[in-house]
Amino acid sequence: MTRNAPRIAVLAVEAFERAFALRMPFRFGGVTNTHGRQAVVRLRIRMADGREGWGYASESLGGKWFDKNPALSDQQGLDQLRLSLKLATEAYLASGPNTPFGFFADHYTGQVAACAQRGLLPLVSSYGPALLDRGILDAILRLEGLSFYAAMRANLAGLRPHAIIPDMSGFDFDAFLAGLQPAPSMDARHTVGLVDPLVAADQAPSDRVNDGLPETLEEVIAAYGHRYFKLKIGGNRVADIERLSRIAAVLDRLDGPYFATIDGNEQYENAEAALDFWRAMEAEPALQRLRESTLFVEQPIMRQTALGTPVESFTAVKPLIIDESDGEIDSFVRAKAMGYSGVSSKVCKGFYKSVINRARCQLWNAEQSAKHYFMSAEDLTVHAGLSLQQDLVLVNLLGLGHVERNGHHFVDGFCERPASEADAFLAAHPDLYRRHGGKVRLRIEGGKLQMASLDCVGFGAVPAPDFSQLEPMIYP
Repeated sequence: MTRNAPRIAVLAVEAFERAFALRMPFRFGGVTNTHGRQAVVRLRIRMADGREGWGYASESLGGKWFDKNPALSDQQGLDQLRLSLKLATEAYLASGPNTPFGFFADHYTGQVAACAQRGLLPLVSSYGPALLDRGILDAILRLEGLSFYAAMRANLAGLRPHAIIPDMSGFDFDAFLAGLQPAPSMDARHTVGLVDPLVAADQAPSDRVNDGLPETLEEVIAAYGHRYFKLKIGGNRVADIERLSRIAAVLDRLDGPYFATIDGNEQYENAEAALDFWRAMEAEPALQRLRESTLFVEQPIMRQTALGTPVESFTAVKPLIIDESDGEIDSFVRAKAMGYSGVSSKVCKGFYKSVINRARCQLWNAEQSAKHYFMSAEDLTVHAGLSLQQDLVLVNLLGLGHVERNGHHFVDGFCERPASEADAFLAAHPDLYRRHGGKVRLRIEGGKLQMASLDCVGFGAVPAPDFSQLEPMIYP
């Protein structure tokens, strides 16, 4: 049964950060990460009946993904995301009471324009609202004693047709949301970065981390039992084919089927260049099983040209999805017109955008009486705890089946966060975490994440982050 969406006021927003180190270097596209920073937000709301409460959200500050301009320093990239959060915070605080979805939808155009005036890309502009919107809904759910699943299926957020989504005019969001069926588990899709070791011979003894977690691809499969994999390519066709052949040599030893996705990270200039790469895969006998096991290819074309010309020459052989090109609320609509079949879900781009795009898939597939359009669940290195769980409940609600996971492989558990925070998450979500090697770490068994405990009060997480050791965010 649909509930009336509450109208709330945003009273305060407090933003913090923490530094973290990667246990292994992670390379995608032209960037190699060895450390980073995470944003953590708490947001206070007032309900119409006067009750007040806090909500929470966290997300990595992934500066070299939202805007890959090589002229930007690392600090400038992070400051772009901080500025996006600052502008969204000012707008939400100055606004009168609104529904949860109303805050996002009514401020969307102004946020994009304010960011553009400061030279920020639309993808960057989404970062600030993405955090605030999760914090708003989390606060409401904690006050009302509701889970994310129950609230979204009852449309407590108040999704409705709006001027920013004219293509969804007349769409029945109540019925769509009520029909979603989250599952108790889903497959974890392991990411293989461009410098990840594949077999033991790839590592000198001095290169080993030796922290009790798997390091090579072989070890990852043995430890977690993965059947789904996400493979990064770098844009050099010869090097990509050689790298994929070495990966295939590992994956092809698996008994039974496996499934792969290939992430181009904008490394090819156009569809023809990407197709040349795929034809090279077809010409390599060692890649036959990997090629047949590939579900789709993710954003191989640079965003400057990705939505400007048709891509049917490529999609005739494999589906294509957009990721970095998904900067605006109508990006998937424009991608569809060019021949793309899918789009990624990432909480850093905004969970309302993911829900809307999932609704578009249902609408378009019904019009064609076929399951042609789809969404994928991707990961911008979400970490154990709140960030991970908010992403998981979203993609599970949307029924996406498998989700890219890489944060647990490159960041060890709760990293340097207080042990009390890790213990609290383990106690509240023992199906998702385990105590291993003296640390609280993500639990993946048989390639799957067990998530029944995420059907809890709040936006997928019972505990709140520990703010005692966080640094206040300094806005640019």
